[in-house]
Amino acid sequence: MFKRIFLDHPHQVGETYFEHLRAAGSFGTDMVVAGVACLVHAILPNLFTKTGSDAVARLHDRMVVNRRSKVEGEAAKVARP
Repeated sequence: MFKRIFLDHPHQVGETYFEHLRAAGSFGTDMVVAGVACLVHAILPNLFTKTGSDAVARLHDRMVVNRRSKVEGEAAKVARP
């Protein structure tokens, strides 16, 4: 049960529990900050005109592109004799 709750997902994405904690916490913080900027932008459209879209692009790069290259790099290390 402990393993399933705390360790399976981090292992699936090639991270330890604490690496995943740091990464997910960082993503969450960035999303909250971008969300607040979007709410301010909704009221005052001249402020934070690109903050939300820039945050989405940056988070996508960190979550998908960089994680994919990390996982592929780990797989290449294992495949080497």
